[in-house]
Amino acid sequence: MKIDIITIFPEIFFGPFSQSIVNRAIKEKIVDINIINLRDFTSDKRKSVDDKPYGGGPGMLMTPEPIFKAVKSLKKENSHIILTTPQGQQFSQKKAVQLVKREHIIFICGHYEGVDERIRTELVDEEISIGDYILTSGNLPAMVITDAVVRLLPNALGSEESSVEESFSNGLLEYPQFTRPEVYKNLEVPKVLLSGNHAQIADWRKKEAIKRTSERRPDLIKKEIIL
Repeated sequence: MKIDIITIFPEIFFGPFSQSIVNRAIKEKIVDINIINLRDFTSDKRKSVDDKPYGGGPGMLMTPEPIFKAVKSLKKENSHIILTTPQGQQFSQKKAVQLVKREHIIFICGHYEGVDERIRTELVDEEISIGDYILTSGNLPAMVITDAVVRLLPNALGSEESSVEESFSNGLLEYPQFTRPEVYKNLEVPKVLLSGNHAQIADWRKKEAIKRTSERRPDLIKKEIIL
């Protein structure tokens, strides 16, 4: 998979993408991530990427020309172009599973008061939001989506079972987990986990996952799940 991220702040991506699973996936060539500086596609001396909106109003808008040029330089037949914006479809694990099937993703990270509408209507395949709140720019959403997608790529986690049993992978939050010591501050590990009976452990984990989800995220509980 190849991921291109168009932004006016390329340097802020270096920290998150130089650590942990994403960095390992890059080094092992599981994913190719490129950060593109939008200002490289401007045509004026000041490298301007924004201007005042027609009709008046607060703030500035990102102008279409640099973004169109940047996308044109990157786009291929299999490219999928995403604009990170509060107006987009809310991101979820289901969406991450859909995106991991894409061969090439291009992110456009908005900033200021948003982007010229022609970018949205003529250039973008999909708009995605990571939640009902406002951020300074689309950079953090692009990082979040990239992280969620990369960890689903084959061999990215090292163990294929890791992504299968994570929260949301089966529509539920993850069950409680424990490690050594067996007793800590008078709190004991559930006996079933020490039994060695894999069928009983699996049954306990399923029930605990359903219980946790019903308590914390009842909106995720589906009718077909038998409590």
